[in-house]
Amino acid sequence: MAKTTEKLKKVQKVRGRFDAPFFAIVLILLTVGLVMLFSASYAYSYAKYGDSYKFIIRQAIFAAVGVVVMLIVSKIDYHFWRKLNWVTFFGTLALLVLLLALPPMVEGMDVKRWIVIGPVNFQPSEVAKFSIILLFASLISANQKLMKDMRFIGFLVLVLGLTCVLIMLEPHLSATVLVFAIGVVLLVAGGIPRWLIVSGAVGAVALFGLVLMTGIIGYSSDRITYWRDPWADPTGAGYQTIQSLLAIGSGGIFGRGIGQSRQKYLWVPEPHNDFIFSIVCEELGLLGGMVIILLFAFLVWRGFRIAMRAADKFGALLSLGLTFQVGLQAMLNIWVVTNTMPNTGISLPFFSYGGTSLLILLAEMGIVLSVSRNSNIEK
Repeated sequence: MAKTTEKLKKVQKVRGRFDAPFFAIVLILLTVGLVMLFSASYAYSYAKYGDSYKFIIRQAIFAAVGVVVMLIVSKIDYHFWRKLNWVTFFGTLALLVLLLALPPMVEGMDVKRWIVIGPVNFQPSEVAKFSIILLFASLISANQKLMKDMRFIGFLVLVLGLTCVLIMLEPHLSATVLVFAIGVVLLVAGGIPRWLIVSGAVGAVALFGLVLMTGIIGYSSDRITYWRDPWADPTGAGYQTIQSLLAIGSGGIFGRGIGQSRQKYLWVPEPHNDFIFSIVCEELGLLGGMVIILLFAFLVWRGFRIAMRAADKFGALLSLGLTFQVGLQAMLNIWVVTNTMPNTGISLPFFSYGGTSLLILLAEMGIVLSVSRNSNIEK
């Protein structure tokens, strides 16, 4: 009895304190990301806008606001978000449908990914990631006994499929893969039957391969071709990949030094966005790139640890989904930049330019911190 009382006291001592290592790694990634964004963007920013500080100032403002939002969200009981699961989901569907009704982003290209409202622009696919995580975490945790019921599982798959189809129609292949993978991971963690996991994985791989190889998505077959051999069109479709590989290779083991990249001088197209990791490797070298990867790995490990020690199933799934999203997105971005997989247009969390996406990301990290703060399990 005395041992039980002592243990309960230890549990009570950790309540109200968020996971400091997770918070620290978020701040480190954010700081390094801002430094590298400025280094990667100032030449392009000056050439296009006549202002070397245009990107970094806006990003720094969003980062500062985002940190405040993260801290505020970390103090809100994460169960609050459960009340907004269907509102968030249907709002996301409305935004995705609205996006398809808007004119293309670039004249002559049938690509629709951004909604622009005055000075603010955002991708509904960013909101879709969070809405699927929130909805699945809510439904699975509230209906744990139904996770063997094929009708309930079919309903969840239908919800996930509808979201993925709308994102694919933009078309935005990388976001489709991310949302689909997040949904599958939460279904698996929720306890669906093993035979369904195996058959579903085989079917998903087959379907994804069919989509890529047959070019059902208009640009996918070309991307497969120039992924295999970017030098087949060195001044066109393969240009960005080639310049990225040259940047990574020229960095060597130790890099040229911060600010010393050559490829950012209008060789790598828009180096502050999807291909910023190539500039990171050029300036910080192989060792610097590996450190960045290890930082993301540590963030994911810590987030999974928070999920395992969460007070309930909802908190566990919420933390798992949000952390998995960051880890998978970082991995896919690095694979694209190193030409390990076809170019799908995916940003690097905390590094790539995008104020609203950074704000959403930091708010999500605040929710993970809230899960750790409200945990009633001894650390």
